[in-house]
Amino acid sequence: MKRLLFMLNPQAGQRKANRSMAEIIRLFIDAGYRCEVYVTGAGGEAARVMAESAREYDLVVCAGGDGTLNETISGMLRAGMKCPVGYIPCGTTNDYAASIGLSSEVMQAARDIVEGKVQTVDVGAFNGRYFVYTATCGAFAKASYTTPQAAKNVLGHAAYVFEGMRDLTTIKPIHMKIRADELMIEDDFVFCSVTNSTSVGGILRLDTQLVALNDGRFEVTMVRNPVNPAQLSSILVGLTTQSVPNDMIHFFSAKKIAIECDAPVEWTLDGEREPETDTVRMENLHSAVSIMIPRHVTAMPFEWHREEAEL
Repeated sequence: MKRLLFMLNPQAGQRKANRSMAEIIRLFIDAGYRCEVYVTGAGGEAARVMAESAREYDLVVCAGGDGTLNETISGMLRAGMKCPVGYIPCGTTNDYAASIGLSSEVMQAARDIVEGKVQTVDVGAFNGRYFVYTATCGAFAKASYTTPQAAKNVLGHAAYVFEGMRDLTTIKPIHMKIRADELMIEDDFVFCSVTNSTSVGGILRLDTQLVALNDGRFEVTMVRNPVNPAQLSSILVGLTTQSVPNDMIHFFSAKKIAIECDAPVEWTLDGEREPETDTVRMENLHSAVSIMIPRHVTAMPFEWHREEAEL
């Protein structure tokens, strides 16, 4: 019988998976899996359990938010586990789940795992840590972990926007030197986002024709510090209409990125806080993970789809 490890974060989002846990396990058993369940109790626990796991599994499934997915995949990579991962999105924004076409309905997401297909995706390395879909600093970066859970449950995406708007009154520009493959940029920035996703925090959304999740490259968005209302308007128009790059927003793709800041900067990786640092090294780990996606999905931001769109 095939072996399945089910990692559940009981605190994620509105705790939707908790109410369907028995049905989810029954579904996995009926699909031919011997199911082991681990319920996490604290941040970092999923990564530790996966990294220390000495067993081999045919499938690992996690239920939670994007942070839970990050911990699960990080632990699997540290342990050298090669099996596919299934994701039941139960967080507030579920940016990555939306990017790969996963259902927001818990039982449908579980069915899509056992009936779905395997797709390889890229993963990022950030100063030795892994991130699945985004590394972000500057304006709005704190909103993902400072927004109260109660507000997330009631307001969803809007909670992040309301919390992030507070940054605009206090944010200080960050002087950065960026080397991305052959590109070099130096300027004052208020926002930096290195992504492998079409959505970040419900705030930044990218055209799917500009993004491929398995092409070995990140999408990088750098927002310059506005010094007058016209520049601020250019930023708002660019981000809300996806009209990038423009005179205030750098947008490009790269495999490797090195960033030096004039002072330590706080980052978030997949929505979780990262300690301050003034030097960052990021690398795209091409097709490092296999993830289950719905079998019916045929138009996703994967490399084969983007190549077709360019014909």
